[in-house]
Parts: sequence; C-alpha cells; structure tokens
Amino acid sequence: MEKIRFAIIGGGVAGLTAAIGLRKLGHEAIVYERAKELKGIGAGFGLAANAMQAFEYLGLREGVEKIGHFLHSYNILDEKGRILVAPDTKEISNNYSQKNFAIHRGDLHQFLIHQLPQESIRLGKEATTLEKDANKVRVFFSNGETVEAAALIIADGVKSTLRQFLIPASTPRYAGYTCWRAIIDNSKINLQSSTETWGAAGRFGMTPLVGDKIYWYACINSRPNHITYSKYRIDDLQQHFAHYHAPIPQILAETQDKQLIWNDIVDIKPLTSIAYGRVLLIGDAGHATTPNLGQGACQAIEDVAVMVDELTRTEDIVKAFKHINKRRIQRTRYITNTSWRIGKVAQWESPYWIKARNILMQILPERLKQYQLNKLLHEDFMSTNAVHDVFSNHIET
Repeated sequence: MEKIRFAIIGGGVAGLTAAIGLRKLGHEAIVYERAKELKGIGAGFGLAANAMQAFEYLGLREGVEKIGHFLHSYNILDEKGRILVAPDTKEISNNYSQKNFAIHRGDLHQFLIHQLPQESIRLGKEATTLEKDANKVRVFFSNGETVEAAALIIADGVKSTLRQFLIPASTPRYAGYTCWRAIIDNSKINLQSSTETWGAAGRFGMTPLVGDKIYWYACINSRPNHITYSKYRIDDLQQHFAHYHAPIPQILAETQDKQLIWNDIVDIKPLTSIAYGRVLLIGDAGHATTPNLGQGACQAIEDVAVMVDELTRTEDIVKAFKHINKRRIQRTRYITNTSWRIGKVAQWESPYWIKARNILMQILPERLKQYQLNKLLHEDFMSTNAVHDVFSNHIET
C-alpha cells in the first residue's frame, strides 16, 4: 500500500483516534491542534458498546477498558427518584459482545496521545482556510504557515472553522438549554450506579468513574449566553435542585466552584455530506449532536473505524471518502435528530406535560421505551450496505 500523507485538524478524541488508525495502516498522519497544550476539555462521557466495538476494530479496546468505569445500568428517574426507564444495557452489550463504560475525557486523551509519536502532534496551529484540487489539499494557519497533504481530516469540533469555511451555513445550533458539569471525589457519597433525573427544574445526571470519582451534569432551560447563568456557582445550583432526590443535594455539596464547567448545549443541523473530494469531516465537526443519546464521542470513534475499513479497500482517497459518507450520513443524521427530540421532551417544564410524560414512560412496554436506543445500537455500523456499487447523487467532489 502506498504511504499517503494525511493532515488532521483537531487534537480531540476524533482527531487523535484518526491519527492512530491511519498510522496503523502505514500512512503518515499529522495532527494540528490550535491549543498550545493538549488535554481533555470537559469532564466525562459515555462509551457505549458500539464505541467499544469500534475501538476493538482499531486495536484499542483493552487499553480503553482499563481506564473506563463499567456501566451495569443507566436509569432515567423522576425528581423523586422513581424509575421512568431502565434500559437493558446487558442486551445492548450482548449485541456487540462489548461492555458499556463511562470515562474521564482527560484520561482518554492521555491514553490516545500515548499511542502516537510526539512528532505527529503539532500544537499551537490554528487552521483558518483551505484550498483543494484534484491531487492535494492545502491548509493555511493563523501564524502564516501552510501545510500540504494528499488528504485532510477535519476533526476540530462543533465550532469547526474549516467546516464553516467549506459550508458557511453550518454554524452551531443552540438546543435551548445550558449545562454545568464537574468531576468530584466519590469517597463520601459512594455512588454505585448511573442515572439521569428529569424534572421541572431541569435534568441532573451522575455516573461513577474510575479512581473513585463522580461525573455529574445539570441542564437548565435558558436563552443562549445567559448572563445570570454564566455567573452561577454551586450555591445557586444547590438552591435550584434542592428538592431533587438523594444523592443530588449531597453531590452538589461536595462540589467546589473551581470544579464547575459551564457551557450552552449546541449541535449542528445535519449536513448533506461529510465528504468533499479529498476532505473528510469526522466527529463533531461533521455531525455534532446534543448529548441526549450519549453518542457524540461514540460516533466519532465509529467514523474512524469506518474510515480505516474503507482505506484498506482502496488507495483512491476520493473514492474512499465517498464510501465513508455513504456509510455514515444516514446513521449520524438519525442520531442527531433523535437526540434533539429527546432533549426537548426531557427539558419540559409544564407540570401537566411532565406528569403525562412520566406516566406514559412508566406504563409503556420496555420494547417501546427503548425503541430508539435499540434501533441505534442494533445496527451494524461496519456494514458496507452495498456502497461500493451505489453512490448518492448529492455527494460533492
């Protein structure tokens, strides 16, 4: 196989995983990251069985499992702590022959970084524009430097500068709610299970992590860039969620202001294509989703597994990227749209609609409660679906 030079913009989970996968194929892959220090931004997230299956394909599963916390359950509760939905995580795991995990973003970043040689990551490189032709891609950086490669992987997140350069209308879309997150010590609380609580005051999720830690998050309906919420501290959140079930008040009491991370929740409206000739968009740069299905990082990892699979079939970059687009676009569109709808229902504030929703969630058969999740997690994302013979007419080259 001919060695191909890939430039990767973005040193997050998507970009680092892509570099690892490409280098395992024998290609040259250089990551360009705008930050001057590479570390996991955020707190924690889930790695469902589908993501672990993708890591298995990439030869990374065993290492990731060592730094992840096994999720034996993940229930949705009302604000009094009563179960509304109890997904069958065992069935999901059995479908992929993999387990579900929660992981600290920083831990995963460090693990991925250590799989790459130091010289393959270039920091302080802010990509601004690009040029492409039939044979190569050029990327221009804010410091005046230019990089030329045979192919470009854009993996710089929901606010991707290069995506918006290619597709000006692809600006982030505000979901209608804002979020606080933190990782705290678990030694006093001894949290054993993962849950998400839905109530009129908003949502509160919590999960144990390795190292006797807890990752928690809280979502409240809001206007974007709300000045009052930007100044919220733990005392404010304690008052806001004071009537929610245990151990939510205790978790907030154990959190310090300096541990809080705050941001509005956004995604991007599903794109018509993630492939543009020798340019490919992956992860949040290509299909950012709200976190309501816990699939943001999972889909980025799937992207890389599919990319590696396609590049083992052909050395024609444009052809490979077309195939990747065909295999990924419908799945990621479904996840983005479904997650958006779930977020709207989960954030209802009307007591009447909340009561109706909760009753319905409690009485519905389990197979109907979990229909959307099962549709997502029972699909074989590595299936080619005959894409090598049929192409979409709308794919740009």
